[in-house]
Amino acid sequence: MDIFSKIKEKLSNEFIDIVEWLDYTDDTIAHRFERYQNEIKNGAKLIVREGQTAVFVNEGQLADVFEPGTYDLTTKNLPILATLKGWKYGFNSPFKAEVYFVNTHLFTDEKWGTKNPITLSDERFGLVEIRAFGTYAFKISDAGKFIIDIVGTDNNFTNFEINEHLKSLIATRFTDTVGEANLPIELYAANTSELSETCREVMAPEFASVGIGLEKFYIENVSMPEDLKKEIFEYSRIDKLDLDKLAKFKTAKAIEAAAKNEGGTAGAGMGMGMGFVLAQQMGGLMNPQMGAQQPVAQTGAVVPPPMPVAVQYFYAVNGMQQGPVGFDQLKALFANRTINKESLVWKQGMANWAPLQEVEELKSFLGGNTPPPLPNN
Repeated sequence: MDIFSKIKEKLSNEFIDIVEWLDYTDDTIAHRFERYQNEIKNGAKLIVREGQTAVFVNEGQLADVFEPGTYDLTTKNLPILATLKGWKYGFNSPFKAEVYFVNTHLFTDEKWGTKNPITLSDERFGLVEIRAFGTYAFKISDAGKFIIDIVGTDNNFTNFEINEHLKSLIATRFTDTVGEANLPIELYAANTSELSETCREVMAPEFASVGIGLEKFYIENVSMPEDLKKEIFEYSRIDKLDLDKLAKFKTAKAIEAAAKNEGGTAGAGMGMGMGFVLAQQMGGLMNPQMGAQQPVAQTGAVVPPPMPVAVQYFYAVNGMQQGPVGFDQLKALFANRTINKESLVWKQGMANWAPLQEVEELKSFLGGNTPPPLPNN
């Protein structure tokens, strides 16, 4: 470039009389207005469009901030810059200052998510891991603070550059919030609206500290391991169903499964047993008067003793008394892990509640009952 071209470039850029920015992108947050040696003509017009804010910076110091409108750049409209430069009687020559245009419209559909599982403590399931993801929306609420604290000297700052910082902030505060909420684990997925609003209120002050307004925050999904999800579903069914009926249902299903196991002797025996039971039930249904036609016992005949009364057991689940149930029903509850060897049980005749493993007739639930060897002949 020859000397005349340099002079032409200097003259064409030095005397800029319109300062404006037309945004042709949808991701730019802040843009620095470029001109030759940062010089702006005295009396130049500043045009700030709707959805923009113009920020003047002098040697790293925040000066004047302009909302949407058209302004004549004079000492009257630049009071802070005039003070910083020490103009006492106005200015008649081009002046130097950095001008940043900041987009103040709403940036929507920004994604966030937990990179690693969040570990929570649940009273029923112990330590569990969850993940979460969603979207958020933000806009610049304090353009001057945002330029000084975040943008610095970047001449074209996009939302991609700030998103990683915001995602880390969101993940950290989300972890703190769900940890302090101390909700039952199944309620996190069922209360995403309330949890979203709580998280937004917790995070908003930290966003505002750098000039950003967190306008919307949504939790779209809270996920957990599949095996834990199955346990939660099972627990919710038990909590809603009558435990006595559930125990009978589980026992019937176990009998059905054993009967289908044709390759084993237990299955064969169980199938025969079920056959006899069904035959008796069918016989009673087909001939309901059979019992009434039985001859009346003659006077003086031997009368059998009364049938023994089945023992009824009470048991505790999550500190709540349940029952009473019979021996087989209690065994079914042990088999499907509703209770365990540490669960407290009580029956009539016991002075106090005791762990299942300490009740003599219930020790068979634990397995390992092998008879002693036969004596030598």
